[in-house]
Formats: sequence, C-alpha cells, structure tokens
Amino acid sequence: MAKRTKTQVSRARVPRAWVGVVSRSHVRRGVAGGFAQLNHGKRESLERMSVGDWLVYYSPRSDFPGGEPLRAFTAIGRIVGERVYTFDMGGGFVPYRRDVEYVKRAREVPIADLTLSFTRNPNWGMLARRGHFEIEISDLEQIAKAMGA
Repeated sequence: MAKRTKTQVSRARVPRAWVGVVSRSHVRRGVAGGFAQLNHGKRESLERMSVGDWLVYYSPRSDFPGGEPLRAFTAIGRIVGERVYTFDMGGGFVPYRRDVEYVKRAREVPIADLTLSFTRNPNWGMLARRGHFEIEISDLEQIAKAMGA
C-alpha cells in the first residue's frame, strides 16, 4: 500500500471550499511564496482548513490599508501543508502561515460578474468582515471556472 504524501487528498474526506479576504498585494506575496496568511497572521483560520481544501482569495482592495477598490477574486489554490507554522517577518511580526499550491495563470474575476449563493444576501459583507469563511462547492466551481482554474 502506498504511503500518503502531504499533497494527496484523503479519498474518504470531501474537500471544503473557503474564501480568504485579503488585499491583492498581500495575495500576490502569498502566491509567490506558496503560502496562505489570513486575518493579520492569526492561527485559527488556517487550522480550520485541511489538506485538499480549496482556498480562493477575495480582495476588496488593491492594497492594505488603503488601496483602490477592487472587489475581485484574485487567486485560487489547494491546501497542501499538513501544519500551520510561524514565519518571522521582522519588526516583531511573526504571523502564522500554511502551505498552498496555487493555480498558475488564474485570472482575476470581479465578484459582480458572478451570481453566488453567499452574495444573494445583501448583507454578505458581514461574512467578508470575518476575513475567512466557508462557501458551497457550487460557488467554488463557478469562481474557479471564471478564473480559468
């Protein structure tokens, strides 16, 4: 029997889909480094996800804290790291991270171009304020298709 590696998904578990709310400039750093960092480096959101789960980033702005309004999905990938770990960024900031395999060449998609179950609620922005939330697989499939993933 073959030993399971960290990048293989357990066949017994159905992957879940998550949205991380992060500025585009921060998303790009994570994509370049192959990691996720959510909610200003807090651990809890990263621990909620499992290997094989999908993470799609929604970027309300181009940069944090200011930046131009963007309101688009900016990256998509799968959780591949078994563990959450810390990374010293200097200046006393040591956020938690998790390894992600991002889909290369995924294109940005404005959220207004899609009809998603979670955006049907006019108060869906309250979800986004959490910084990380679960979505239905059907929403993920629509987002992924639009992004060319």
